[in-house]
Amino acid sequence: MISCTNILLINKNRGKVIMNILKKVGVFFSICLISTSAYSAQCKNPKQLRFSIIPTEESSFELDLYKPVLAKLKQNTGKKIEFYMPTSYASVAEALIGGFVDIAVLGPYGYITAKKQDPSITVFATYAKKKGYMQNEGPGYQSVLISKKGSKYTTEESLRGTTVGHADPGSTSGDLIPRVVWAPHMKTDSDKFWKRVVYTGGHDLTTLAVHSGKIDAGFVASHRFDNVVAKGQVKLEDFNILWRSPSVPQDPFVFSGKLCKDIQDNIKKTFLDLGNDPGAKKFLNNLKSSKFVEMTDKDYDVIRTLAVAKAEFKKKKAAAAKK
Repeated sequence: MISCTNILLINKNRGKVIMNILKKVGVFFSICLISTSAYSAQCKNPKQLRFSIIPTEESSFELDLYKPVLAKLKQNTGKKIEFYMPTSYASVAEALIGGFVDIAVLGPYGYITAKKQDPSITVFATYAKKKGYMQNEGPGYQSVLISKKGSKYTTEESLRGTTVGHADPGSTSGDLIPRVVWAPHMKTDSDKFWKRVVYTGGHDLTTLAVHSGKIDAGFVASHRFDNVVAKGQVKLEDFNILWRSPSVPQDPFVFSGKLCKDIQDNIKKTFLDLGNDPGAKKFLNNLKSSKFVEMTDKDYDVIRTLAVAKAEFKKKKAAAAKK
């Protein structure tokens, strides 16, 4: 027979077990709530999103063309969209890293450099080019060495000891490739081959400087060269094409990985759907493109390989200078 005392002990023990279970459940829910709130704190959900692009020969014109795209971004994200006009390639990356800009178009080299400083920066798309004057079809472009037609500079070797134009120190096709792909191809060092390397400030300015005879040759991005031809400022037949690089991926469209995932998804959707949006036709036509294609960080490994080659080149140059 179970006595009243035993029943009380059993009930008391059961009460302790129940209380322990409730405490554990409470702790579990507290952890869940803390985890959720911690995630929310980490996830950036601003009232407005800032968008920026690397400066080109037609940045002000492009800003006007971007208006329907920015309107679509606003519609899809539910956020106010602001445009930040940069002064250089580096200023776009700095604004992105600093959290001032949320969505941006970077140069390929600028992207991998920025990614090193802020791993959260995420590439999500680029545009597939239509075949142009110098540009081949697809989501890639080339660095092209040009000289003026009718000049004595008709071969790469004939340019030794002359003046060449590079676009910008942060440009992939206008500085990185000429130094770490073209120069080794010529079994030389850029600074030794050329009498002078001039930074023109843009691919359009390099093209125009070669055309006017201000410089003897220049390295230009194939799609940027096409823009100058399309504006009627030069013709393809005005130039000698002396060398083309292997294809590299087009400018990456990126966003901050600190943004909440639903915002990221809606940004990505906006650009990948542009090919089906009649309102984006003018914008895509300006890019000489019919659609955007999805890109990942791995697609830009070729640029990292180039950057490593550039670092090695600088080391050898520094070592040689000490001897």
